Amino acid sequence: MEKSEPKILIPIYVSKGDVEAFLYYPHIYNRNGDWIGWVTPRREVYSVLGYYVGYLTDDPRILRKRATSTLKPRLTPPPHPDRIRVPATLPLAPLMSELTFSMIDVLQEEPERLHTVEMGEFREDMD
Repeated sequence: MEKSEPKILIPIYVSKGDVEAFLYYPHIYNRNGDWIGWVTPRREVYSVLGYYVGYLTDDPRILRKRATSTLKPRLTPPPHPDRIRVPATLPLAPLMSELTFSMIDVLQEEPERLHTVEMGEFREDMD
């Protein structure tokens, strides 16, 4: 029987070097420990409502093309995970490559794309 790798909490940075989210695979959490999205095995990032947001880089950052010519289909989100406790201290950001004008750092320029289940403009209306 193979031993599974322990899950680790990976900080996700913005281009200016701050930690804005955490990856506890496959779930992505904000700095408060609330679930805001998830990542697929192909490193595609989706919101809690199943909308495509971008992709996870090796930095790690969440990026997307400024002009998306093809929209990805909405996916069914995984079950809602529990909140996490975020660490009190965080590692410094690694050196990151410059972004071209055609790329957007989602957490820095469009953080509203990754929101909690209770928030966001795309959530289902309550009756």
